[in-house]
Amino acid sequence: MNQVMSSWQQRGWRLLGGLLLIAGLAACGAPPSAQDALQVAESASAAPRTPRVESTLGTQWGEGRESVTRTVEAARLDPERPRTVAQLRYSDEVSIRRALGRSIDQQLSVQLADGDVEWVVQDGQGRPLPIYTMRGARDYQLAGRHGERYELVYSNRSQRHYEVVVTVDGLDVLTGQAGSVRNAGYLLRPGETLRIEGFRKSQREVAAFRFAGKERAYAGNTPAGDARNVGVIGAALFEVRLQGRDAARPAPEPRGAAEPAAFPADGRYAPPPQYRR
Repeated sequence: MNQVMSSWQQRGWRLLGGLLLIAGLAACGAPPSAQDALQVAESASAAPRTPRVESTLGTQWGEGRESVTRTVEAARLDPERPRTVAQLRYSDEVSIRRALGRSIDQQLSVQLADGDVEWVVQDGQGRPLPIYTMRGARDYQLAGRHGERYELVYSNRSQRHYEVVVTVDGLDVLTGQAGSVRNAGYLLRPGETLRIEGFRKSQREVAAFRFAGKERAYAGNTPAGDARNVGVIGAALFEVRLQGRDAARPAPEPRGAAEPAAFPADGRYAPPPQYRR
Protein backbone atom coordinates (compact mmCIF):
# COMPACT_ATOMS: atom_id res chain seq x y z
CA MET A 1 0.00 0.00 0.00
CA ASN A 2 1.19 3.46 -0.78
CA GLN A 3 2.56 5.07 2.40
CA VAL A 4 0.47 8.19 1.79
CA MET A 5 -2.68 6.04 2.08
CA SER A 6 -1.64 4.16 5.20
CA SER A 7 -2.82 6.23 8.13
CA TRP A 8 -4.78 9.23 9.39
CA GLN A 9 -1.99 10.07 11.87
CA GLN A 10 -0.59 13.01 9.93
CA ARG A 11 -3.06 15.54 8.58
CA GLY A 12 -2.63 19.01 7.14
CA TRP A 13 -5.02 21.71 8.39
CA ARG A 14 -5.61 25.12 6.90
CA LEU A 15 -6.74 28.12 8.86
CA LEU A 16 -9.48 30.22 7.28
CA GLY A 17 -9.32 33.64 8.91
CA GLY A 18 -9.87 32.60 12.52
CA LEU A 19 -11.19 29.22 11.32
CA LEU A 20 -9.44 25.99 10.34
CA LEU A 21 -9.88 23.57 7.48
CA ILE A 22 -8.34 20.11 7.03
CA ALA A 23 -6.59 18.49 4.12
CA GLY A 24 -6.02 14.89 5.16
CA LEU A 25 -4.80 11.45 4.14
CA ALA A 26 -7.06 8.48 3.42
CA ALA A 27 -7.25 5.62 5.94
CA CYS A 28 -6.58 1.95 5.20
CA GLY A 29 -10.07 0.95 6.27
CA ALA A 30 -12.73 3.07 4.62
CA PRO A 31 -14.95 4.78 7.19
CA PRO A 32 -18.73 4.64 6.75
CA SER A 33 -20.29 7.00 4.26
CA ALA A 34 -22.29 9.99 5.44
CA GLN A 35 -25.47 8.25 4.26
CA ASP A 36 -24.58 5.10 6.25
CA ALA A 37 -24.03 7.17 9.38
CA LEU A 38 -27.33 8.95 8.87
CA GLN A 39 -29.15 5.64 8.53
CA VAL A 40 -27.61 4.40 11.79
CA ALA A 41 -28.70 7.56 13.58
CA GLU A 42 -32.19 7.35 12.14
CA SER A 43 -32.70 3.69 13.02
CA ALA A 44 -31.72 4.43 16.63
CA SER A 45 -34.37 7.10 16.92
CA ALA A 46 -38.13 6.71 17.08
CA ALA A 47 -38.66 10.30 15.98
CA PRO A 48 -41.18 10.76 13.17
CA ARG A 49 -39.90 11.69 9.73
CA THR A 50 -40.65 15.04 8.15
CA PRO A 51 -42.46 14.71 4.79
CA ARG A 52 -40.05 15.00 1.89
CA VAL A 53 -39.96 18.49 0.42
CA GLU A 54 -39.00 18.68 -3.26
CA SER A 55 -36.27 21.31 -3.46
CA THR A 56 -36.89 24.27 -5.73
CA LEU A 57 -33.40 25.69 -5.13
CA GLY A 58 -29.76 24.84 -5.73
CA THR A 59 -26.50 26.51 -4.73
CA GLN A 60 -24.75 28.51 -7.43
CA TRP A 61 -21.03 29.23 -7.73
CA GLY A 62 -21.15 32.88 -6.69
CA GLU A 63 -18.83 35.87 -6.66
CA GLY A 64 -15.28 35.60 -5.31
CA ARG A 65 -14.75 36.48 -1.63
CA GLU A 66 -11.41 36.79 0.15
CA SER A 67 -10.74 33.90 2.52
CA VAL A 68 -7.14 33.24 3.59
CA THR A 69 -5.96 29.85 4.89
CA ARG A 70 -2.87 28.37 6.53
CA THR A 71 -1.81 24.80 7.31
CA VAL A 72 -1.42 23.06 10.69
CA GLU A 73 -1.11 19.41 11.74
CA ALA A 74 -3.75 17.32 13.52
CA ALA A 75 -4.99 13.72 13.83
CA ARG A 76 -8.50 12.30 14.08
CA LEU A 77 -9.05 10.45 17.35
CA ASP A 78 -11.36 7.97 15.58
CA PRO A 79 -10.71 8.07 11.83
CA GLU A 80 -13.25 5.31 11.19
CA ARG A 81 -16.36 7.07 12.43
CA PRO A 82 -17.46 10.71 12.73
CA ARG A 83 -18.78 11.96 16.05
CA THR A 84 -21.83 13.40 14.28
CA VAL A 85 -23.25 13.42 10.75
CA ALA A 86 -26.12 15.81 9.97
CA GLN A 87 -27.83 17.26 6.95
CA LEU A 88 -30.10 20.16 6.07
CA ARG A 89 -32.37 19.86 3.08
CA TYR A 90 -33.33 23.22 1.64
CA SER A 91 -36.03 24.75 -0.50
CA ASP A 92 -38.13 27.90 -0.60
CA GLU A 93 -40.23 28.66 2.49
CA VAL A 94 -43.61 28.39 0.75
CA SER A 95 -42.85 24.84 -0.46
CA ILE A 96 -41.64 23.78 2.99
CA ARG A 97 -44.69 25.14 4.80
CA ARG A 98 -47.03 23.57 2.27
CA ALA A 99 -45.43 20.14 2.72
CA LEU A 100 -45.26 20.23 6.53
CA GLY A 101 -48.73 21.62 7.11
CA ARG A 102 -49.84 22.70 10.56
CA SER A 103 -47.59 20.42 12.63
CA ILE A 104 -44.55 22.59 11.95
CA ASP A 105 -41.75 23.67 14.28
CA GLN A 106 -39.30 26.46 13.53
CA GLN A 107 -35.78 26.90 14.92
CA LEU A 108 -32.73 28.98 14.08
CA SER A 109 -29.92 26.48 14.72
CA VAL A 110 -29.08 22.77 14.96
CA GLN A 111 -27.15 21.19 17.83
CA LEU A 112 -24.33 18.82 16.82
CA ALA A 113 -22.24 16.38 18.90
CA ASP A 114 -24.56 16.46 21.92
CA GLY A 115 -24.56 20.25 21.93
CA ASP A 116 -20.79 20.73 21.62
CA VAL A 117 -21.27 22.56 18.32
CA GLU A 118 -24.10 24.85 17.19
CA TRP A 119 -24.80 25.05 13.45
CA VAL A 120 -26.47 28.15 12.00
CA VAL A 121 -27.05 29.13 8.37
CA GLN A 122 -26.92 32.91 7.97
CA ASP A 123 -27.85 35.17 5.08
CA GLY A 124 -25.48 37.78 3.66
CA GLN A 125 -26.47 40.24 6.42
CA GLY A 126 -25.66 37.78 9.21
CA ARG A 127 -29.28 36.90 10.01
CA PRO A 128 -30.10 33.23 10.71
CA LEU A 129 -32.28 31.51 8.13
CA PRO A 130 -35.28 29.58 9.50
CA ILE A 131 -35.05 25.80 9.85
CA TYR A 132 -38.27 23.77 9.91
CA THR A 133 -39.26 20.30 11.09
CA MET A 134 -42.45 18.49 11.96
CA ARG A 135 -43.01 18.47 15.72
CA GLY A 136 -40.89 15.71 17.23
CA ALA A 137 -38.90 15.06 14.04
CA ARG A 138 -35.14 15.42 13.63
CA ASP A 139 -34.74 15.91 9.90
CA TYR A 140 -34.46 19.55 8.97
CA GLN A 141 -35.67 21.79 6.15
CA LEU A 142 -33.81 25.07 5.60
CA ALA A 143 -35.76 27.94 4.01
CA GLY A 144 -33.72 29.84 1.41
CA ARG A 145 -34.51 32.65 -1.00
CA HIS A 146 -33.57 32.76 -4.68
CA GLY A 147 -30.50 34.95 -5.28
CA GLU A 148 -29.60 35.20 -1.60
CA ARG A 149 -26.04 34.65 -0.40
CA TYR A 150 -25.60 32.38 2.62
CA GLU A 151 -22.89 31.22 5.02
CA LEU A 152 -22.49 28.10 7.17
CA VAL A 153 -21.57 29.00 10.75
CA TYR A 154 -20.34 26.52 13.39
CA SER A 155 -19.74 27.59 17.02
CA ASN A 156 -17.78 25.28 19.34
CA ARG A 157 -19.11 25.36 22.92
CA SER A 158 -16.72 22.66 24.14
CA GLN A 159 -13.04 22.19 24.99
CA ARG A 160 -12.64 19.71 22.14
CA HIS A 161 -11.03 20.33 18.76
CA TYR A 162 -13.25 19.28 15.86
CA GLU A 163 -12.74 18.74 12.16
CA VAL A 164 -15.82 19.82 10.19
CA VAL A 165 -16.26 18.13 6.81
CA VAL A 166 -18.90 19.95 4.78
CA THR A 167 -20.74 19.28 1.53
CA VAL A 168 -23.20 21.39 -0.46
CA ASP A 169 -25.37 19.64 -3.06
CA GLY A 170 -23.20 16.55 -2.62
CA LEU A 171 -19.93 18.38 -3.39
CA ASP A 172 -17.09 18.88 -0.94
CA VAL A 173 -16.76 22.61 -0.25
CA LEU A 174 -12.93 22.43 -0.31
CA THR A 175 -12.29 20.43 -3.47
CA GLY A 176 -15.50 20.60 -5.49
CA GLN A 177 -15.37 16.79 -5.76
CA ALA A 178 -17.95 14.25 -4.59
CA GLY A 179 -18.47 14.48 -0.85
CA SER A 180 -17.21 11.83 1.58
CA VAL A 181 -16.48 11.69 5.31
CA ARG A 182 -13.00 10.53 4.27
CA ASN A 183 -12.32 13.98 2.83
CA ALA A 184 -10.48 16.72 4.67
CA GLY A 185 -12.35 19.50 6.45
CA TYR A 186 -12.05 22.69 8.48
CA LEU A 187 -10.64 22.79 12.00
CA LEU A 188 -12.90 24.21 14.71
CA ARG A 189 -11.00 25.10 17.88
CA PRO A 190 -12.55 25.15 21.39
CA GLY A 191 -14.60 28.27 22.01
CA GLU A 192 -14.24 29.51 18.43
CA THR A 193 -16.58 29.99 15.48
CA LEU A 194 -16.07 28.68 11.94
CA ARG A 195 -17.68 30.57 9.07
CA ILE A 196 -17.72 28.88 5.64
CA GLU A 197 -18.71 31.35 2.93
CA GLY A 198 -18.32 29.35 -0.27
CA PHE A 199 -16.58 26.74 -2.41
CA ARG A 200 -12.81 27.11 -2.06
CA LYS A 201 -11.07 28.39 -5.19
CA SER A 202 -7.58 28.85 -3.69
CA GLN A 203 -5.83 29.45 -0.38
CA ARG A 204 -7.04 33.05 -0.54
CA GLU A 205 -10.49 32.96 -2.15
CA VAL A 206 -13.85 31.19 -2.16
CA ALA A 207 -16.82 31.34 -4.54
CA ALA A 208 -19.80 32.51 -2.49
CA PHE A 209 -22.76 30.23 -1.80
CA ARG A 210 -25.86 31.68 -3.48
CA PHE A 211 -29.33 30.17 -3.72
CA ALA A 212 -30.41 29.87 -7.34
CA GLY A 213 -32.68 27.82 -9.57
CA LYS A 214 -31.72 24.15 -9.65
CA GLU A 215 -30.60 24.47 -13.28
CA ARG A 216 -27.93 26.98 -12.18
CA ALA A 217 -26.59 24.87 -9.30
CA TYR A 218 -22.83 24.30 -9.32
CA ALA A 219 -23.42 20.56 -8.75
CA GLY A 220 -25.41 20.36 -11.98
CA ASN A 221 -22.79 22.22 -13.99
CA THR A 222 -19.50 20.55 -13.05
CA PRO A 223 -18.23 17.04 -14.00
CA ALA A 224 -17.95 15.92 -10.36
CA GLY A 225 -21.52 16.91 -9.53
CA ASP A 226 -24.80 15.02 -9.66
CA ALA A 227 -28.03 16.97 -10.11
CA ARG A 228 -29.84 14.39 -7.96
CA ASN A 229 -27.96 15.71 -4.90
CA VAL A 230 -29.03 19.32 -5.35
CA GLY A 231 -30.90 20.68 -2.33
CA VAL A 232 -28.96 19.27 0.63
CA ILE A 233 -26.13 20.53 2.89
CA GLY A 234 -24.13 17.99 4.93
CA ALA A 235 -21.77 18.25 7.91
CA ALA A 236 -19.65 15.56 9.60
CA LEU A 237 -17.68 16.22 12.81
CA PHE A 238 -14.55 14.37 13.92
CA GLU A 239 -12.79 15.03 17.22
CA VAL A 240 -9.09 15.70 16.56
CA ARG A 241 -5.81 16.23 18.38
CA LEU A 242 -3.41 18.94 17.25
CA GLN A 243 0.21 18.00 16.63
CA GLY A 244 3.56 19.78 16.47
CA ARG A 245 3.75 23.46 17.34
CA ASP A 246 -0.02 23.88 17.01
CA ALA A 247 -0.58 21.49 19.93
CA ALA A 248 1.19 23.94 22.26
CA ARG A 249 -1.19 26.77 21.48
CA PRO A 250 -3.39 27.40 24.56
CA ALA A 251 -7.16 27.16 24.26
CA PRO A 252 -8.75 30.59 23.90
CA GLU A 253 -10.45 32.12 26.90
CA PRO A 254 -14.16 32.87 26.60
CA ARG A 255 -14.70 36.26 25.01
CA GLY A 256 -14.47 38.99 27.61
CA ALA A 257 -13.15 36.63 30.32
CA ALA A 258 -10.00 38.71 30.93
CA GLU A 259 -11.84 42.04 31.07
CA PRO A 260 -12.87 43.48 34.45
CA ALA A 261 -16.59 44.12 34.93
CA ALA A 262 -17.97 46.87 37.15
CA PHE A 263 -21.41 45.20 37.34
CA PRO A 264 -20.86 41.50 36.62
CA ALA A 265 -24.41 40.48 37.60
CA ASP A 266 -26.09 42.88 35.19
CA GLY A 267 -25.80 40.93 31.93
CA ARG A 268 -29.05 41.08 29.98
CA TYR A 269 -29.09 37.60 28.47
CA ALA A 270 -28.03 34.04 29.23
CA PRO A 271 -24.56 33.20 27.83
CA PRO A 272 -23.99 30.00 25.81
CA PRO A 273 -22.54 26.97 27.65
CA GLN A 274 -18.81 26.24 27.77
CA TYR A 275 -18.50 22.48 28.06
CA ARG A 276 -15.41 21.30 29.95
CA ARG A 277 -15.47 17.89 28.35
